[in-house]
Amino acid sequence: MPILEDDDREENSANRSTVRLAGLALILLAAVRGLFLVQKLRSESALEDGLMSGRSNCAPVGEPHR
Repeated sequence: MPILEDDDREENSANRSTVRLAGLALILLAAVRGLFLVQKLRSESALEDGLMSGRSNCAPVGEPHR
């Protein structure tokens, strides 16, 4: 195995940092998309619950006034 010079070591380190940042960006993107998907599925579930209960107007129901 050849001995790496300082320039080669710095280049490899920079490449690894770039790959790590790209991986972190992909993980964050996946997390944001996952949260969006959960929110969308939750709203669709509420709509389906309204339809299954026999209501014809499945608009979001607010809290009753006291």
